[in-house]
Amino acid sequence: MKADLFNQEGEKVGEINLPKEIFNIQFNSNLVHQAVLYYQALERKPIASTKDRSEVSGGGRKPWRQKGTGRARHGSIRSPIWKGGGVTFGPTQEKKYEKKLPSKMRRKALFMVLSQKLQDGEIIFLDDLKFDNLKTKSAQKIIDNLSRIKTDLKDKSKLIVLDDSHKDYLKFFSNIKNIGFCEPTSLNPYILLSKKYLIIEKGAIEKFKDKIL
Repeated sequence: MKADLFNQEGEKVGEINLPKEIFNIQFNSNLVHQAVLYYQALERKPIASTKDRSEVSGGGRKPWRQKGTGRARHGSIRSPIWKGGGVTFGPTQEKKYEKKLPSKMRRKALFMVLSQKLQDGEIIFLDDLKFDNLKTKSAQKIIDNLSRIKTDLKDKSKLIVLDDSHKDYLKFFSNIKNIGFCEPTSLNPYILLSKKYLIIEKGAIEKFKDKIL
């Protein structure tokens, strides 16, 4: 299958061949949802943390003698039933949130999202980038030029994926609003769905195909 290929001036310069195994997969919302939850869980960090009776301060001795006081027996004020005592079975930062999802299912979900974005016209395939001046102004000009293809490109969120040889260009896009970055081999359904448009360079497509297929 083929798709339009554009240069950084926003002009069509030809077509790019796309593998059907990646860009022509029927969308399955249940599988994509599982994949999104998987990647969200990877980013989740345990924050809540409580202290058990061995970690709270104080209580180094028995609060009063065992018998003869008329009061209940207690061994330490660090007991969970005391105010300021330890917490029983409270949350700790050792909790793991990772979910299990086979790599084949994660890869299939990625292909589904790429296929759906291509079908919805939310992918712009770029020819090789060339910067005359290595400044943010030059990067902004490229985005302005690509807005001729998609009129709402400036206002909507976008993900840029460049060839490895052009990694240094990313810093010139970093000051532009609503732009995210990703390496070709790090694409996943979650990051793709978090952005409206995908701008991907031709060289990045080749590396992606070699790695995935």
